[in-house]
Amino acid sequence: MTTFPRLGCGVGLRTQHYPYLLEHWPRMDWFEVISENYMVRGGRPLWMLDEVRARYPIVMHGVSLSIGSTDPLNLDYLRELRRLAARIEPAWISDHLCWGSLGGRYAHDLLPLPYTEEAIAHVADRVKRVQDFLGRPILLENVSSYVTYRASGVPEWEFLTEIVERADCYILLDVNNIYVSAFNHGFDPREYLRGVPAERVVQFHLAGHADHGTHLIDTHDHDVPDPVWELYADAVRRFGPLSTLIERDDHIPEFPETAAEAARARRIQEAHAVTGRDAKDLLASDHRA
Repeated sequence: MTTFPRLGCGVGLRTQHYPYLLEHWPRMDWFEVISENYMVRGGRPLWMLDEVRARYPIVMHGVSLSIGSTDPLNLDYLRELRRLAARIEPAWISDHLCWGSLGGRYAHDLLPLPYTEEAIAHVADRVKRVQDFLGRPILLENVSSYVTYRASGVPEWEFLTEIVERADCYILLDVNNIYVSAFNHGFDPREYLRGVPAERVVQFHLAGHADHGTHLIDTHDHDVPDPVWELYADAVRRFGPLSTLIERDDHIPEFPETAAEAARARRIQEAHAVTGRDAKDLLASDHRA
């Protein structure tokens, strides 16, 4: 098994925060970057990434691998991904367990897969080939979903587990995505946590979502809500204080506000590692502070 560092609690690197970072270079454990935003040969984004990488650990997180597609693997994309990784030496590379392309056209969305043996074999084979090409293991992230397939024969957590075991890769466990999908499809999110192999989980994602009453949508445009914090506390108890990332992609607040959510994640990690307090107790203390 590959050993990954525990980076602490970080935030996504976003262009809106560049001026603040350049002026203050604040204390922050690490940053995650959207790989595709920096797969260029020059310009300000790449210059800024070099400046950040000189001061903080970096993780690369992609949105275009389309590992579940039936399209051939995009070798041009993988070459640029490998080039960027060689430049910034990320702690690891991740992408999503989904499909998003058909016939060479990209949907610009993270579409769920049917949970079938055929899909497991297909994705595991593609992950192995990607890892061989990149010369490193990758992490797969569970996505939020809004539809299911009649052909699915196992729960999502069993599907994810079987793929990572066969491909010998790892998991980026998005706690918000588990909560959103659990609400939308009526399963117990804690059963998902119990069903995932602890030795394969390397990182957590935390984010906000939009509540439409009958369903939730993973929008990354809100603060992390209390039920997701509570589920995160359960995840920390189950998997330990793993590297945790706050995602915010719309209605992005000033950097100190985003950093405050990373600090809250750190407090939850410390509380559950040291005292084992219940998630609701910790949330109550946050509200009183």
